[in-house]
Amino acid sequence: MNPFARLVAIGLVIGCCAVIGAEPARLRADQLARAIKNDSISIPTPGELFAALEKPGKPNWSGQYRAPMSMTYRNRAQIALNLGGLIADGFIAVEAKDSQQVKNIGSDIIKLAKALGVSENLLRRGNSLNEFAENDEWDVLQEELEATQNEVKTSMQTHSDQDLVILVSVGGWVRGTQVVSAAIMQNYDERSAKVLRQPALISFIHSKINDISPELRSEPLVKDVNEQLMDIEKLVSFPPGKSPSVDEVRKVNAAVGKVMEAIQNKTDAK
Repeated sequence: MNPFARLVAIGLVIGCCAVIGAEPARLRADQLARAIKNDSISIPTPGELFAALEKPGKPNWSGQYRAPMSMTYRNRAQIALNLGGLIADGFIAVEAKDSQQVKNIGSDIIKLAKALGVSENLLRRGNSLNEFAENDEWDVLQEELEATQNEVKTSMQTHSDQDLVILVSVGGWVRGTQVVSAAIMQNYDERSAKVLRQPALISFIHSKINDISPELRSEPLVKDVNEQLMDIEKLVSFPPGKSPSVDEVRKVNAAVGKVMEAIQNKTDAK
């Protein structure tokens, strides 16, 4: 059994990206209140954000691939943030229906997840995403991810990994927003651009970072990301009902790209 299925499912659970729904551009007040009340991360999956871009036309998903990253991070906060980004990359590969890329990203996800101490029992569970990809069973693959998300979430919380869950969700949101904003720039559409209006969600993520342990919160990289999120919150606070311009989308893309670069390259934390 291939462990990639469960590891990508972690991305569905711990939040990789932003909120989609009847009001796709923001987290509704009732959803935010419920998430806070339950003391859990309630950020829907990258697939939901990416699906919003399908409406005006299919994005060039393979054009959103990035170069392979380092697999030798030693700092747990940086590993968690990068794991979130890799899980978002996994969704891009699924959207592109690229079986080789699924395998490549899956291998990297496994390496980072093991570095965080994900149990071998969890890694061995589930059906093989590689098999689904090789057989072009993309719908089945998506169903398998959805079906396993609650189980994986429970497992991580049981092992007191909530702080890392939060950081993975942040890394996933950053990478997902980078991809979405880049896709919107390449094929601008006012309806799709509204998905970037996420001030309530970023405020929620910011509050969750402030809830993690003082030790992790004091890590230079975590502090840097947290501070940059406040700037991004301002950039995505468009007036209700207004679509951001191409230039505004470009500014969002540059800001999240700067955070993603820090997540990948920062080395001053031990």
